[in-house]
Amino acid sequence: MNGRDILTRYLERTEFTSYEDFKANYRLKVPANFNFAFDVVDAFAREEPERRALVWCNDHGGERILTFADISRESSQIANWFRSLGIRKGDVVMLIMCRHYRYWEVIMALHKLGAVAIPASNLLQPHDINYRVQAAGVKMIVTSHNEHVLESVIGAQEKTPVPLLVCCGGETPKGWLNIDDEIDRFPGTFARPTDDQATTNEDAMLCYFTSGTTGNPKIVRHNFVYPLGHIVTARYWQGCQPGGLHYTLSDTGWAKAAWGKLYGQWLAGSAIMAYDMDKFHAADVMAVIAKYKVTTFCAPPTVFRFMIQEDLSKYDWSSVKRCAIAGEALNPEVFNKFRELTGLTLNEGFGQTEGPVLVGNFLWIDPKPGSMGKPTGAFDVDIVDEDGRSSAPGIEGEIVIRCPDRKLPCGLVAGYGLVQKTWENEGVWSNDCYHTGDLGWKDEDGYFWFIGRADDVIKSSGYRIGPFEVESALLEHPAVVECAVTGVPDPKGERGIVVKATVVLAKGFSPSDELAKELQTHVKKTTAPYKYPRIVEFVEELPKTVSGKIRRAALRK
Repeated sequence: MNGRDILTRYLERTEFTSYEDFKANYRLKVPANFNFAFDVVDAFAREEPERRALVWCNDHGGERILTFADISRESSQIANWFRSLGIRKGDVVMLIMCRHYRYWEVIMALHKLGAVAIPASNLLQPHDINYRVQAAGVKMIVTSHNEHVLESVIGAQEKTPVPLLVCCGGETPKGWLNIDDEIDRFPGTFARPTDDQATTNEDAMLCYFTSGTTGNPKIVRHNFVYPLGHIVTARYWQGCQPGGLHYTLSDTGWAKAAWGKLYGQWLAGSAIMAYDMDKFHAADVMAVIAKYKVTTFCAPPTVFRFMIQEDLSKYDWSSVKRCAIAGEALNPEVFNKFRELTGLTLNEGFGQTEGPVLVGNFLWIDPKPGSMGKPTGAFDVDIVDEDGRSSAPGIEGEIVIRCPDRKLPCGLVAGYGLVQKTWENEGVWSNDCYHTGDLGWKDEDGYFWFIGRADDVIKSSGYRIGPFEVESALLEHPAVVECAVTGVPDPKGERGIVVKATVVLAKGFSPSDELAKELQTHVKKTTAPYKYPRIVEFVEELPKTVSGKIRRAALRK
């Protein structure tokens, strides 16, 4: 079995001659009671046991290369152990495992058990953990041996104790269990349940807490067919190939990990690269890409902005066949500079925690710098006005997925919360469309262009200003390495809301009033003058998620 062989089990066709062919004829074959751990990982282990599944290293010299036989065996051992601890189908387990190699074994074990996995960021504080434990009824927390994570979980225990605490590696805290101490006591096979513990396609498999503009984070629930939705992400956008090695730069606590470090890549027959780093350094990431001969690479635009500040000629990019970019909009300046330095094109894609890639520069598309690409063949994606009518080329609208009779396509969010509650879904549905809350427009050639979150758009003096267009203008100036644009109250009290730019400077530039004025003038000349930032603040770094995505909500606060 290879990647193409396994795809024939889940796609009516695996090869397409053009984007138009892909858009018209991409069709999934969804089997009854699909379970990724049994049907993909264990299948590879039976048919190609020595096939490389995971290449892992850390910034302390550690390295492991795991085959599908390894992942299958050790996930079964963990499943048997967790079952002995009382974990059953439907039980909720939070994973705060950074990029530790045990993450892949543990989440496959939970899939085999039918338990619900909730991956979480290693940046969570005790009150964040408390909220998630209470909201989801968490029965067990599994962590890597990260000092901050352990302290946060232990701190959270004082208010919301969790019955089972498990870590991997290092010294075991009092009252905890350690995977490394327990795993070898249990058999390396786990029979697929056929009783009430067997999973169905509709059962909850994976949940993420995703932050909105108001209130606490909400639970995005995915069912057991969600992994099949990511075939299009990995194979036809990221370009993963059988025998390849794919590297997505993301912590396992974010949905981006499901996009690029788990499901679609293995379905495409590619191994996964995982670099467990304490802190992001562009040079170190590029050294890993060169050393391990990564073939496909995906990261947020911020990462590429830092890479082009380095001497890229020091690193061998010859193994890399395709780069993808997501997490925030791509500025043309980064696109052009990276291609000039490496010869590689950045293929942008767009999606959300609620699903796989929705719009992208797929294999047959010649990217336009700054464009998200074209809609996937998996969903019926459109841009609509407030009445649900398709927006004409050049006209701003909301990006939606058309779902006749609200029939959810495979891979799209199954609901919010651990149990389906109609009222929780009402905010995203109207006119038989799932509303993403993101604004964009399309051109005459069918390419989609990102404007911003509907709630990020700045309304100033009667104008609607998308942050991305101001950021793109700023990034064309040599002094700016990265920036974020937000709306803030006018300190003069004249305009209500004004545009503010928070700027990180490139090497060789220093903050000054003169430079701030120069940047304002530059924006006025580059785009419509009313969009220029009336406030410019220089900072050493922008607040980001561990995957490198700028946290604009934190800047607004």
